[in-house]
Amino acid sequence: MATLPQFLNLPGLPGAGGNSRHDFDFALRESGVAPLRRGKITTLQVNVGKLCNQACHHCHVEAGPRRTEVMTSETARRVLEMLSASPGVEVLDLTGGAPELNPNFATLVRESRRLGRHVIDRCNLTVLFEPGMEELAQFLVAHQVELVCSLPCYTTGNVDWQRGSGVFEKSVEALRLLNRLGYGQAGSPLILHLVYNPLGAFLPPPQGQLESKYREELRRLFGIEFHRLFTITNMPIKRFADYLRRRGEYEAYMSLLVNYFNPETLPHLMCRSLISVAWDGKLYDCDFNQMLEMGLTKARAVAPLTLWDVDALEELEGLPIATGSHCFGCAAGGGSSCGGALR
Repeated sequence: MATLPQFLNLPGLPGAGGNSRHDFDFALRESGVAPLRRGKITTLQVNVGKLCNQACHHCHVEAGPRRTEVMTSETARRVLEMLSASPGVEVLDLTGGAPELNPNFATLVRESRRLGRHVIDRCNLTVLFEPGMEELAQFLVAHQVELVCSLPCYTTGNVDWQRGSGVFEKSVEALRLLNRLGYGQAGSPLILHLVYNPLGAFLPPPQGQLESKYREELRRLFGIEFHRLFTITNMPIKRFADYLRRRGEYEAYMSLLVNYFNPETLPHLMCRSLISVAWDGKLYDCDFNQMLEMGLTKARAVAPLTLWDVDALEELEGLPIATGSHCFGCAAGGGSSCGGALR
């Protein structure tokens, strides 16, 4: 387990060995931040579907090769219309599943870049070697897509245990290919970040320290370069939650997150500047709420909102954000977001 200071042991919330009633709203009230509200929206994160060429143990999306939830061209067009109508949104963040497997991926990238938006692709690396993906790397270069790539360790055994046999070797091959094309090199506009997820029921170590170790080992062993390492806490939902329950570790993990709750992370939570879109066009406060079907609503609304219910994303600024016990995952220790540690 990572060694971190205990930021706050909240009264009324269970520590290790406590019961399962973990109240994030209580933590917000104790911190003087209630309800949690969205500020200026700068990022539109689009989950284009659950189809993936991998099936990772920690995946909160429960993505895999047999999933059939895939964004249609009609919904993709509405995403682009919404992006065009929302001038304050600077970033289109594409995720999945493996977003590149969606047939609308190239259109979303190309048209978003034409609109002057920065595009992020959350890439699992091995997708570069899937059938039909032979031109993918060159396409990403041509459109200067920022890559945020999963690599939960710099050793074969740990990566293959979490992500599947042979994944580490393919990931290294993909990173070398991207480096040859200019990604990850010092001073290059082709941004390449890596992502670390813990391999078990513990918090990530301090991001800066782990980044230095990754850089040293990947450079020494494989000659690989990258820009930043993001540490992301595993969310106690879906596939990872099932893994914890099978091992009898769910309660202990939740208590860990609660006991390391850090109020200093709250102003920087990604849900305060992001809107999440599901493959079917429904709107959510974040990708984690999306997987729990905690839809985004306006006051007195009965049904969750979709892309077709709003004219511009700015309409959603200032609204309360739906929270649950899983939110402790973003606010524990140094904090966690799609851009890594918050503090």
